[in-house]
Amino acid sequence: MNDVTSVLDHLGIDKAHYLGYSMGGRIGFGIAQHAPERVNSLMIGGMHPYETGGNATPEDRVTFLSQGMEAYVANTESQSGPTEPQRRARLLANDPQALIAAITAPRGTSGDVLSTMTMPCLLYVGEADGFFDGASEAVKHIPGATFASFPGLDHGQVSQASDVVLPHVVEFLQRVTEQAPAAD
Repeated sequence: MNDVTSVLDHLGIDKAHYLGYSMGGRIGFGIAQHAPERVNSLMIGGMHPYETGGNATPEDRVTFLSQGMEAYVANTESQSGPTEPQRRARLLANDPQALIAAITAPRGTSGDVLSTMTMPCLLYVGEADGFFDGASEAVKHIPGATFASFPGLDHGQVSQASDVVLPHVVEFLQRVTEQAPAAD
């Protein structure tokens, strides 16, 4: 979360629209809790603020990452099907120790933040994603939040399904920017 606000500070940006998926969604909830004044809106995909959830436990992810990126990617593909070659190459280029550190880091947020999230919010998730139940529960506690779910898609599939996700993001941003007060 501090990385995001530090980049905004460096660029001289007071507020921005934030879109984060998976770990990026986790960071988005952190921003909502610790720096809500820095966002115009939040779009969070494949995540919720609760401690549990996901298609694999953190322990399972750490086990595969400890065996290297090849093992991690092979496990992911065994669950979600083949990965597009460019995405596969990006995944394999990751540092497994950095991912382990991110997975095991404290979340830093809780469900308590939800009722304070008064900025416009969009939560989206695949209905076959292990985070679906938590995300669909979380949206009930965020004032005025918008929710989009995608039948039959899991966590990895939604991250690659721009054709179904982007129309919801574009519609949400159009609505948010039309409702925004004019700048002085």
